[in-house]
Amino acid sequence: MSLQEKLEPLFLENFETGNELGASLSIWKDGQEIISLNHGWTNKEKESPWTANTLVPVWSSTKAPAAVATLLALKNSGISPRAKVSTLWPELKAASETSLTFQQLLSHQSGIAALSPDNRPDILNHSAVCAAFERQEPFWEPGKAHGYHPRTLGTLVEEIVRRCTGGSSLGTFWRDQIAKPLGLDFWIGNLTADALERVARIYPPKIHRPSPQEMGFYKALGDTDSLSLAAFSSPGGMRALGDINKPEYIQAGIPSLGGLGTARSLAQFYQYLIHPGEKADDEVISQSIRELMKKPLVNGMDQTLLLPTSFSSGCMMDPLDEEGGKIRSLFGPSVSAFGQPGAGGSHAFADPENGIAFAYVMNQMESGILPNQKSLKLVDALYKDL
Repeated sequence: MSLQEKLEPLFLENFETGNELGASLSIWKDGQEIISLNHGWTNKEKESPWTANTLVPVWSSTKAPAAVATLLALKNSGISPRAKVSTLWPELKAASETSLTFQQLLSHQSGIAALSPDNRPDILNHSAVCAAFERQEPFWEPGKAHGYHPRTLGTLVEEIVRRCTGGSSLGTFWRDQIAKPLGLDFWIGNLTADALERVARIYPPKIHRPSPQEMGFYKALGDTDSLSLAAFSSPGGMRALGDINKPEYIQAGIPSLGGLGTARSLAQFYQYLIHPGEKADDEVISQSIRELMKKPLVNGMDQTLLLPTSFSSGCMMDPLDEEGGKIRSLFGPSVSAFGQPGAGGSHAFADPENGIAFAYVMNQMESGILPNQKSLKLVDALYKDL
């Protein structure tokens, strides 16, 4: 029995018993796509079948492509990722008064995971949000702790890319410098008419069922003074999950949560990071950038998510205990694997040790800040076969 024949029943089970509406799974190994599964519908009216070319919002799974774009913009400007952010953005209080580096910012160490309640412009107003960051006191000393930046990271990297490129948006830079050369059907804003016709509608969770490890975070969301609530509430705007379907958010290209893509494009992106082949030479994604993606910079209690996390310069990794063992396994068994899940269930990662790249995308969200069993059971089955 082939690997696809083993995984397909588990994939289809998500529709039969798991409330899935439309979804795709793409798995690559050593430069080749070995699994491509696609099923369901692009909307609840079931008017349009879901295909391998269906685009869907992937929320925070956008962060990894955005991080690579940021690192490439820095590289093209001759700026080291280990340089101080203040050399490029001296007005930023979290950088001007500290030694915050670009690597620390990309690994959620900046201390500005949120904005104070009286300092929250709309997320679509880039200049106003930048000004808010420039006057924001960090929630911890930058570089001395880490906490997931669910929304604020987008504006931070957007401004870095604009300053590096003389004004180009991160989404435009991503498209021109990375997506087009590598043939990636992944968009961070500015979708063409053809792309817009392929976008599936995404739906908020029907039932709230947080896992036991996430209970501390969800309890904090009930505390109006908590950093957890502040981080997921700022910048302002986009109050409902369904807002992501609105054209203004689809086209805005918010680098923290506004990307749209196919499962194939996300898996292919991660495959290029570990198996560049002929296209992804140093002129597109350099070896130095690929190394930064898999090098952990922080590991321990997350100030925002209130559970252990680990991050490299732009990607999440599975956190490790004092003996070097995994506390949880979202990205398979290898400690060198890295990726970034998205709200509601999208999940994507690379495993350099085994040459694997994995992506699962869907349009019926589930509750939870970490990937759920719809994708994780596929990850487990994949590695059992390997």
